[in-house]
Amino acid sequence: MAEFYLVRHGQASLGSNNYDQLSPMGVEQAEILGRHFAQRGITFDELFTGTQLRHQQTADGILKGLDLDLPTTRVDGLNEYDFESLTAAYIEQSAALKGKGEIDKKAAYQLLKPALLAWCQNQLQGELEENWDNFIARVNNALGTIQQSSSRRILVVSSGGPISAITHQVLQAPANMAIELNLQIRNTSFSQFFFNSENTRLASFNNLAHLEHPDHQHMITYA
Repeated sequence: MAEFYLVRHGQASLGSNNYDQLSPMGVEQAEILGRHFAQRGITFDELFTGTQLRHQQTADGILKGLDLDLPTTRVDGLNEYDFESLTAAYIEQSAALKGKGEIDKKAAYQLLKPALLAWCQNQLQGELEENWDNFIARVNNALGTIQQSSSRRILVVSSGGPISAITHQVLQAPANMAIELNLQIRNTSFSQFFFNSENTRLASFNNLAHLEHPDHQHMITYA
């Protein structure tokens, strides 16, 4: 079977006016991962990324660390869900939160888990970019595109939401497990899958071997 390494983007810019760009630490995380792959003789034949800037910047950093250039396919099915609109919808419909005034970004982030759980159970109302079923469908379409590749080893760069969705589908786990997985995925962690045109199998999940050295452990981040 062929294999793909599914990488979450490096640390983005949470709390800034534009989350969708890597922080300086995120750039360094990506380059360290590329060097980790190179040192272990892990190379790739093809690259798939989402279309968001943080995906492309992460892929650039990994390729720089690998000293490698790859044919690249950008797939919007690998893009993250709109977590800001989900959290806003959850706040709007939650009676316990109404009337408490404006909620800052840190507090809103802490509400992400209950918002996601409501979303995956189709209990979240309001102006949403997509419902849970549509999200899963587009991620599965992206996975299908990867599965049709003839490459033997593929690098895929995405976000926590699609990574957890792919993992929970492969494991045939309930929807709420996708949310639990999502909130565990760390920046530039990689998960390894074996696949053919019909099946995908999980080999490892949320691996951070490249940041486990004492010199790099301060770079383990979640956002």
